[in-house]
Amino acid sequence: MKEAKKMRSDPPSNEAAAQSFETALSRLGDIVNRLEGGELPLEESLKLFEEGVRLARTAESRLDAAEKRVEELLGIDPDGNPIVRELGDDGG
Repeated sequence: MKEAKKMRSDPPSNEAAAQSFETALSRLGDIVNRLEGGELPLEESLKLFEEGVRLARTAESRLDAAEKRVEELLGIDPDGNPIVRELGDDGG
């Protein structure tokens, strides 16, 4: 159980963070299909599960960032003017 708690608090790896959202989502789908097949040895299943958790966290983080960006783009100041910011200045 301690290992499961540790795994939950680990940040996404650099490899997972470097992947595009679409690539991560595609790989995650592949992992789910392989795990659902039920024909993998336990160790391989665990490794794939761990990779899947990292990918899911990375995808969730990217979705959260995109949602925040959309909210910023749709923002309006107190005078009713749109709040505009240059694209790409958030490092993502």
